[in-house]
Amino acid sequence: MPTYDRQSTIDAPLEDVWQFHSRIEGLEALTPDWMGLRVESMIGPDGERAPEVLEAGTEISLSMRPFGVGPRQYWTSLITERERGDSVAYFRDEMVRGPFDHWVHTHTFFADGEETVLRDRVEYELPGGDIPGIGRLVGAATPFSKIGFEGMFRTRHRLTRAHFE
Repeated sequence: MPTYDRQSTIDAPLEDVWQFHSRIEGLEALTPDWMGLRVESMIGPDGERAPEVLEAGTEISLSMRPFGVGPRQYWTSLITERERGDSVAYFRDEMVRGPFDHWVHTHTFFADGEETVLRDRVEYELPGGDIPGIGRLVGAATPFSKIGFEGMFRTRHRLTRAHFE
């Protein structure tokens, strides 16, 4: 299965970077404007609407309209794991409905003195990957999807650094 990885060092303590990424406001602040992101709804693990922290069990419904072109794309993610230790923290979201056949995004944060190493890892499968004949085309499109991920995640990491530095 194809993966995408990006890692950056942020000049801020782990706890600060972790807390920023643990709220929907962090996602909104870090998503490039050209994605046309709109948070449609959020439901916490206990059924609470718009929970303050993205805990395991939180479901987030989003829509996007990249570059303002075409119809809005709807996407629902579920926070499936969230752990915080002394020098490492992570959470994982999985797409339950949306444009990919498979999407698992792991956000990991490592303490490095007074800095934080931020790592995004996405496991994904483009639509149509299991359909005979189309699967080969989808496989050929994988490098192009990585180019799209690169622009988005490079911007997210740059905006994270700008927020803290």
